Amino acid sequence: MTNCYLDNETKNIAFIDGQNLHMGTTLDKENPWKINLAKFRIYLKEKYKVSTAYYYLGYAQDKHKDLYKHIQESGFILQFRKHNTAMISKKKGNVDVDIVFDIMRKMYKQEKFNKIILVSGDGDYKMLVDFLIEENKFEKILFPNKKFASSLYKDITAKYYAYLDDIRNKIGANSHKH
Repeated sequence: MTNCYLDNETKNIAFIDGQNLHMGTTLDKENPWKINLAKFRIYLKEKYKVSTAYYYLGYAQDKHKDLYKHIQESGFILQFRKHNTAMISKKKGNVDVDIVFDIMRKMYKQEKFNKIILVSGDGDYKMLVDFLIEENKFEKILFPNKKFASSLYKDITAKYYAYLDDIRNKIGANSHKH
């Protein structure tokens, strides 16, 4: 019997809502922690067979170029939200539409991939998650923590979600495992 999960056959793709991840970990008022992005990228590859991981942020600012370099060096493909330059200072990230569009474009163009892993707790992705489950193209939504998971997801089964907070010992900045 052959293994149906050979590396050359499995190509899962991760989409990370960077602002949501940051708010649900570093800015968690009760239990803040910092993710080690390199360990997180390895975790995504080993646990979920993620070949490509996109990390979405609101918009590029020169003062954060070290962060952007770190994200890329950790193995993520950085994606920025397109904004009208006159509006940049007034807008938050709002990468939701970009992530949904990019996933739907991959499906429409019939790009070869197995499943999607989404990192966010934002309820705006609920229709997308439901659709991907219907199409057998959804692996898991990784919520930053239990408080950061929208109540809209309460009806999806546990096989489709996990909490990053539960693996902080593996992917936390101060952890020694990978």
